[in-house]
Parts: sequence; C-alpha cells; structure tokens
Amino acid sequence: AAGLWTVFTLGGVGSKASAQLEQCSPLASQSLLLLLVLANLTDAPDTPNPYRQAIMSFKNTQDNTPFSSSNPHAFQINFNSLYTALCEQQKSDQATLLLYMLLHQNSNVRTYVLARTDIENLV
Repeated sequence: AAGLWTVFTLGGVGSKASAQLEQCSPLASQSLLLLLVLANLTDAPDTPNPYRQAIMSFKNTQDNTPFSSSNPHAFQINFNSLYTALCEQQKSDQATLLLYMLLHQNSNVRTYVLARTDIENLV
C-alpha cells in the first residue's frame, strides 16, 4: 500500500508543472503510467483484475467502516492528501486520467470529491 500511495501522490505533493515533475520525479511519473496500464487491463474469465479491484475499493483513512472480507485488495489512504496532489498536478495527462478513473470507478473517492467545498481547485 505504501508504494501505491507514492504513485497516488505522484512522488510528493509539490506544485510542479508536468515537465518539471517528469524531470524531478521520473519514477513517480513512470509508476503512475504503470498503474494506469495495470488497472486498465481486461479481466480474465475466472479472475478479476486485482489492480482494478484495488482502485475500485480503497477507502479514506478517516472512514471507520470495516473492510469487506471478500476483497483482499482493500486498503486505506488519506483522501485529503490525494485530493491535494491531484489538484496540484492537473496539468499532467497522467494525473487527469487517474482522477477520471477514480471518479468513475471508486464511489468513495467520488463521494469525497463531491462533498468538497473547494472543488474549483480541481476544475
């Protein structure tokens, strides 16, 4: 989960342009691209894609509801830090694609973003 958190925060929460981000943190940029590719692989007939399952089911660290025992890929991250990182990196195509995927596939993230009062930072 710690490695996935690094990918979600794009290697750190800084206000860098996408070209600067790629120069200063190429590992974060490449990791995000890898995560996007892995999460968008098609499911096998008998096994769902574990990366997609993880993207679809992670929760906020402030959410006290228990995890479903049927999903072994569940984890928690701080949605406030994720939201801040995504707002600061919206000039990056990879970050925008991650945001799109999270809003469409993870109802926890969608609910959190819609409840924010500063959504203009994201837009």
